[in-house]
Amino acid sequence: MSDPQRPLRVMQSFGAPRVTTNPYITMLDEALAATDGVEHVRFSWREALLGRYDVFHWHWPEVKLHGASAVSSVGKYALTALLALRHGLSRRIAVVRTVHNLDLPDDNAARLWLLRRIDREADHRIVLNETTPLPPGTAQTLILHGHYRDWYGVQPRADRVRGRLGTFGGVRRYKGVSGFVDAYADALAVDPGISMVIGGKASSIELAEDLRSRVADLPNVTLQLEFLSDAELVELVTGSELVVLAYRFMHNSGSVLAALSLDRPVLVPRNAPNEALAAEVGAEWVQMYDGDLDGAGLVDALAAVREIVADRPDLSRREWDDAGAAHASAYRAALSARLAGVRPRGRTVVGS
Repeated sequence: MSDPQRPLRVMQSFGAPRVTTNPYITMLDEALAATDGVEHVRFSWREALLGRYDVFHWHWPEVKLHGASAVSSVGKYALTALLALRHGLSRRIAVVRTVHNLDLPDDNAARLWLLRRIDREADHRIVLNETTPLPPGTAQTLILHGHYRDWYGVQPRADRVRGRLGTFGGVRRYKGVSGFVDAYADALAVDPGISMVIGGKASSIELAEDLRSRVADLPNVTLQLEFLSDAELVELVTGSELVVLAYRFMHNSGSVLAALSLDRPVLVPRNAPNEALAAEVGAEWVQMYDGDLDGAGLVDALAAVREIVADRPDLSRREWDDAGAAHASAYRAALSARLAGVRPRGRTVVGS
């Protein structure tokens, strides 16, 4: 058995954070580095495959499967397969996975097979909200996704513009930006004083061109189809009266929490996670629509948020102070299970 007094050596699946790194990862990196009982190790292929550590913690394992070229991607696949094999054969390395997404990404059969294998080898799962569906008996720990108030607090805020609808983040088809544009076009007939700002890098040239074509004849539209710095993101969000996130699939959204952290209400699809979030932070801050977003939904949501009295949503359950300790407890539970020979139970992704 492991020495309970010895710090656990825990390798994350992410390396040193960069400017473009998801703020959630950067803040988790900082929290773990400051946590007693954990020796925080950032990812490197050499250490992951050959080094000594007690726990490996997966975040978005699919990012490890893609390189800058076809040859590089094949190499990344082989290395990831070797890493999964090491974890599967080891009796002394526990595997933890944070459930960021429920579904597998759109990828080829070989990569999907490997992602399913990685998922099945998890000894313990960390869920970021209370509605994540996992099979009975799955070892798990709830650690709510932390807020971004401190992260964005150093950036200057813009004045709120009445009638401005904003959306931000990587522009991908599943995020429903095209549907948002269509709904905006309909809403203009009711309220011609509204405006729209879309910020974020498009996932493809075709998607960027499609959006430019859709907004070409619409008034009061600003497109900023490039990576947003923190200052640019804060300016976009705080300048908006309502942040619209018309995702077709939404489970754990950092963008929702970013907007709420900047004290701006959001309009999101109605589902169990968003219903729970509304109950937690204040229903007026989380406006929801059913089915497809339309112009009436935008107009109604704008009217609703103009009735908000509170200065900010209640994010008191999402402080980062306890995140490191909560992760440390999950790591110890995972390692105890692995050392005891308890086989991983349950699965995360659909179809695994």
